[in-house]
Amino acid sequence: PDGDLLSRYWDDRGTPRDESWIEDVETARHSGRPPNEVYRDLRAGAASGWDYSSRWLRDPARLASIRTTQFIPIDLNAFLFKLESAIANISASKGDKETADLFRQKASDRRAAVNRYLWDEENGCYRDYDWRREALALFSAASIVPLYVGMATHEQAERLSDAVKARLLTPGGILATEYETGEQWDKPNGWAPLQWMAIQGFKQYGNDSLGDEIAWSWLHTVNHYYKTHYKLIEKYHIASSTPREGGGGEYPLQDGFGWTNGVVRRLIGLYGEP
Repeated sequence: PDGDLLSRYWDDRGTPRDESWIEDVETARHSGRPPNEVYRDLRAGAASGWDYSSRWLRDPARLASIRTTQFIPIDLNAFLFKLESAIANISASKGDKETADLFRQKASDRRAAVNRYLWDEENGCYRDYDWRREALALFSAASIVPLYVGMATHEQAERLSDAVKARLLTPGGILATEYETGEQWDKPNGWAPLQWMAIQGFKQYGNDSLGDEIAWSWLHTVNHYYKTHYKLIEKYHIASSTPREGGGGEYPLQDGFGWTNGVVRRLIGLYGEP
């Protein structure tokens, strides 16, 4: 409203996704909205990597209520802050002061806008922002990304650690969200990249105990499943005392998924075998 620049996920095409044409047509049919709007929101949700999640839904029980393009995501803007900062630093190292100053200002402006619109002072956490309703949206593990990229203050990191421990941390790792919807980027699922960013983010701000706890929890989750099934998978059900395969979403569970393999390999290198 005041001219601050923040970014959202988007797709110029208002058509069903090629890989999920039938599913998208069916979703749009039950939405009560113009199909091209639903298709764009489905495409934007897929582009976010969180396909799909209560983060993008007006009604967490209905995928047809998806409104991805109406939310300002905390993770996207944190990643762009990191990118703008990197461009500024690289430009400065090459002697390009004009470009360095430009992107340093962009990063500074983005951080200020994030703190103004996406930081929940009352609850001590980052949240997505619904720009249509001018209100904060749901809390999720995406709130950890500002720590991962070094965007948060130490006070924000400390308060966020309390929110994560109270609302997302389980004996198996960090939940994607605290909402159970049947979508795969929601409770009860945990995902390797979210664990990695949480571990690195909290440790970067000096909270080694929480970072280490998440690391060991995730290693035990993956190891428990591996000892029974002799494989790694893309996501895990971590909301109960016994980890098992994750579910939900539009496609069957995938085996041997790259980010699970990579995160576990690195954690074993850092912490040893569980």
